[in-house]
Amino acid sequence: MDINELQAFAAVAEYSSFSHASDVLHITQPAISKRILTLETALKARLFDRIGWQLSLTEAGECLLPRARQILQRFHVVGQRPDL
Repeated sequence: MDINELQAFAAVAEYSSFSHASDVLHITQPAISKRILTLETALKARLFDRIGWQLSLTEAGECLLPRARQILQRFHVVGQRPDL
């Protein structure tokens, strides 16, 4: 797990959209998807439920989000929106 993965996760959670998160972070949607997959693999848990075009946090995602935000805030990640 690394800061880039947490930043991608927080952005996707914030916007409920991989494409919107990629726009905000100025990286491609496949890069966002790969970061989320890498994070899910490391944690051995799905972080998002994807039903059609709907995206929502799983229970694991709900647990991770406040911690991810704390870590990102603590390390003052460049490019992070203050409200992520």
